[in-house]
Amino acid sequence: MVVQSAEAAAELFKKYDLPYADRKVPDSLTALDYHKGSVAIGAYGAYWRKLRRICTTEFLVHKRVNASMKLRQKCIDDLVGWIKEESEKEYSGGGIRLDRFLFVTSFNAIGNIMLSKDVVQSKEKVSSEFFDLFITFLEWIGKPNIADFVPFLKWVDPQRIRRNSEKYLERLLEIASGFVNERIEEKKSGKEKETHDFLDALLDDEGDDVAQGPEKLTVKNINILLLEMFFGGTETTSSTVEWGMSELMRNPDQMAKLREEVDRVVGRDRKVEETDLNNMPYLQATVKEIMRLHPVFPLLLPRNSMQETEFMGYVVPKDTQILVNTYAIQRDPGSWADPIAFKPERFLDSDVDFKGQHFEMLPFGSGRRSCIGLTLGHRMVSLTLATLVHAFDWKLGDGIINPESLDMSEKVGLTMRRMVPLKLVPTYRI
Repeated sequence: MVVQSAEAAAELFKKYDLPYADRKVPDSLTALDYHKGSVAIGAYGAYWRKLRRICTTEFLVHKRVNASMKLRQKCIDDLVGWIKEESEKEYSGGGIRLDRFLFVTSFNAIGNIMLSKDVVQSKEKVSSEFFDLFITFLEWIGKPNIADFVPFLKWVDPQRIRRNSEKYLERLLEIASGFVNERIEEKKSGKEKETHDFLDALLDDEGDDVAQGPEKLTVKNINILLLEMFFGGTETTSSTVEWGMSELMRNPDQMAKLREEVDRVVGRDRKVEETDLNNMPYLQATVKEIMRLHPVFPLLLPRNSMQETEFMGYVVPKDTQILVNTYAIQRDPGSWADPIAFKPERFLDSDVDFKGQHFEMLPFGSGRRSCIGLTLGHRMVSLTLATLVHAFDWKLGDGIINPESLDMSEKVGLTMRRMVPLKLVPTYRI
């Protein structure tokens, strides 16, 4: 069943959130039993509720997000420093690949909250093994898989999707386990830490019994959960900012309005700070418009009906896969005037938000299975975008003169990314 109107989405999330709270797990993510340790695609039940509670109370609540403000600012300062260094080089028109700088910034921001340290130490490592493994893994798990729709083919794995996913996932989990094992050894040695981070919280719960279920939070599942936090907080944030810069480069008038606001609020003698963001309504409208036009998860993550229901006059059998087509909903002419155009102004006098209560705007989903990283993701996107606009002048790379000719093709897998990475030539302006 595909939900692709605001009316149908409202019906789902208001009346059927609980009976549709289970997940339909793609065959690719059954590799190495990944789904059993996942909060994003794990089966609805006591164990899943435990994982979500840990994530929301120890990692993503407002108090924790506010406490990690200085860590995010450090990562943004590093981003500016790396791009400034690149801006001093001579270019033949090619420019820099912005996605790699954004990726490492988001990655380190998540790493600081979870592990209390930078995971990637310098921009030279951005194109290293983890980046390539990560992108390749996302591509494999995002491929349409006939085995997901013809279940008896799962054991054959005709497109080799599960086997390839397993190959890349195995190495990614090895990297995650390195962080976990290092922390376990530190705890054994009695080494004291100044901060209690997300990994500490997971290890504190490791081995505890789970109410109403036999499963425990094992070291393997801690590795999976740690890796999932990187998945959820890195690709989503960096891709959204890249789409945002793409739209601003194609729309110079909106770029000028945003820059005027940021310069007016911040001035030219200091850097953008997170406390400035609430004083920038045009920035907030711009971020909403980016998320509307370019939802990172165009189909959200598939739900599964736990019982037979009647939905808007249709009988929906138990174990039906339910897809919420946010891409269609957020570009629906019935909900949005001129829906394909990039117009942040549409949000200036509108109370429509992305927190899951306005069903024409669902980039983070809604209900029990909504994205737990909403607050952190929104702040990181807003701070990064404002900083890029404030700190640098930008020109299109690869010899592109006309902004309208910028390739905006989409590459859809599990997430929606640019088909052609954005290349820009920066000039430091502070």
